[in-house]
Amino acid sequence: MKFQKILLLIAAGFLVVGAVVSSGQFGLNWKFIEKYISFKLPQGNIPQTTTLPGDEKVRVVTEESVVIDVVDKVSPSVVTVGITQTKKIGDILEFNPFDPFSPFQRRPGKSQKLEQDIGSGFIVDGGLVVTNKHVVEVPDATYRVITKDDKTYEVKKIYRDPSNDLAILKIDANGLPAVEMGDSDKIKVGQMAIAIGTALGEFRHTVTTGVISGVGRGIEAGSPFEASAERLDNVIQTDAAINPGNSGGPLLNSSGQVVGVNTAVSAQGQNIGFALPINVVKEALANFNATGQFNRPFLGVRYQMIPKQTAILNDIPIGAYLQEVIDGSPADKSGLKAEDIIIKIDENKLTDENDLAKAISKKKVGDTVSLTVWREEKESDIKVTLGNQGD
Repeated sequence: MKFQKILLLIAAGFLVVGAVVSSGQFGLNWKFIEKYISFKLPQGNIPQTTTLPGDEKVRVVTEESVVIDVVDKVSPSVVTVGITQTKKIGDILEFNPFDPFSPFQRRPGKSQKLEQDIGSGFIVDGGLVVTNKHVVEVPDATYRVITKDDKTYEVKKIYRDPSNDLAILKIDANGLPAVEMGDSDKIKVGQMAIAIGTALGEFRHTVTTGVISGVGRGIEAGSPFEASAERLDNVIQTDAAINPGNSGGPLLNSSGQVVGVNTAVSAQGQNIGFALPINVVKEALANFNATGQFNRPFLGVRYQMIPKQTAILNDIPIGAYLQEVIDGSPADKSGLKAEDIIIKIDENKLTDENDLAKAISKKKVGDTVSLTVWREEKESDIKVTLGNQGD
């Protein structure tokens, strides 16, 4: 009997719902609903635009269509960076049968002009191209920029950032399409990442995809074509394939905004690449546009941070231990000495998370800062007016 009552209640419920729907309550349109719940997406390769019953059209977004859209949008702004330099071929050993005392003689090798594609870059403003500093670090070479439509522009001027692996190339060009820059502070681990560049210095406009694998990494970066290395902090990690030659190219999000500058790849693992955050580039560009050069606050010391455990064991404070003070630098002029320990800057304690370099980078050229210094088991305050690293 109880079971029958339950069935009656359920049946009554269906009748009420049916009456409400058929009478048009709650603003529902049953024919409209029926039309869309009966619609099925086509199988196989889904087109970007699909026609629904009744001639309505919707855009079906797939990962493939997103990548294609981003590449179509950004590729005209991505360039290849090439180098031209003169190298001497090794000496040639020749046999001289008419000289019995020295039959083998060396003849100096000839100088040869070599051209090679070595990196990538992207257009940010008309005749300005952003790339990595290590891509254009050879001082006695000339460089060129090649656009997607194979137009070649000679690099007239190179501005190298002394604090980051960044460089701005000046070319004589107007009206070149510029990239749209995003906000690297908003990127999330796991979001889509797209890289474009000249892979291996040979395959121009190579496109690779992946995700943001990590943020806030620290690496040693260098050029595969030159013997150099540089410490870079707070870089973006991605599994989008980045190869030698990709350096300086853009790392993009799914909206086609640049979120990083492809900089390095791990030699120890697979699918581990790194990019400088685009916010670093935006700050550098703002600095450059305002002054015509890269101005960076400069203290003039070489230091090592003292970790907490070392400080406890040696009964010294946590801070920046000065290994060297550069002659003539603001630090030298203020009276700082090697073996001093800088504990605070403007009352802010130095730690591994907020080390000396980060603290100085938040200041401006010409700022006067107050340093709390530990010397001979005593604390003292020293004021320093920061110089310009770009000078």
